[in-house]
Amino acid sequence: MQFMQILTSLVLTAFVGYIGAWYTGAIEGNFALLLFLATVVTGIYWLAERIYFLPRRRRAAQAIEDAATERRAELDRMGIQKVDVDVQEAKGRILMQPWWLDWTAGLFPVIAAVFFLRSFLFEPFKIPSGSMIPTLLVGDLILVNKFTYGIRLPVINTRLTEGSRPVRGDVLVFRYPPQPSMDYIKRVVGVPGDEVAYINKRLTINGKAVDTKALPDFFEEDSMRYFKQFEEQLGDQPHRLLNNPDVPAFVQGASNFAYRENCRYSVEGVTCKVPEGHYFMMGDNRDNSLDSRYWGFVPEGNIVGKAFFVWMNFGNLKRIGSFH
Repeated sequence: MQFMQILTSLVLTAFVGYIGAWYTGAIEGNFALLLFLATVVTGIYWLAERIYFLPRRRRAAQAIEDAATERRAELDRMGIQKVDVDVQEAKGRILMQPWWLDWTAGLFPVIAAVFFLRSFLFEPFKIPSGSMIPTLLVGDLILVNKFTYGIRLPVINTRLTEGSRPVRGDVLVFRYPPQPSMDYIKRVVGVPGDEVAYINKRLTINGKAVDTKALPDFFEEDSMRYFKQFEEQLGDQPHRLLNNPDVPAFVQGASNFAYRENCRYSVEGVTCKVPEGHYFMMGDNRDNSLDSRYWGFVPEGNIVGKAFFVWMNFGNLKRIGSFH
């Protein structure tokens, strides 16, 4: 058993070291990979416990009980009634899981449940920036539906089921194309084949201006400022957006992304033809969003899931609920 203690110590040290290096910024971590490896490793220990280690401990405990039964019979023949060994206590010590199984096999059911829920059903995210204000605020804790657009294998992201396709107006979490280890959240503005134009802060899709109407100004608490607020109809449900008239309409600093030849930039804004298998994304905070206008289209393979529910905001409990 000493070998298993040393091996488990090394395994746990490797996990802790990986997490520590990730936390300090020494490496670029991958939580999906970490959770997958934790599930596999603890699963191996769990199987070993059920198949080998637990039966072995049970045999040892039964041997103690058999030996104690023989000893009691021998003492009875000698007329001695007092037994100086607590058999149940000894059996309990033998049957108890050692620490190295407690920290592996003992955690497997919990880790496996988290892995299954996160990979195939729902994944939690925290909104880190204000690019989706007023729909989502900084600090909102949201849930993302992982099966609406088809169930995917974790880590490699291969689609297992077909699911539906994103439509205009959906709020998506996706892997940021320039840096896929990062997750972004934006709204689908253009689907494959669309021509999306954002000229002089007016959105047009396939030559048709998207319906908008003015709403009362939105007060942004972090900056302590009011912004022009509008309601826009992209899909079945309307959503709100912000515009800052003091910010110029032209896109400054667009990168050299894939299919950049599909986009035309001018001082009035940008017009892009969305390629097949890709989506054009924009934030609802139109003048404070690093989105497809700057870094290009989101490949279908980068999609994580559909954001649909705020399950907590510790600074504002009224934020809890669904959104569009």
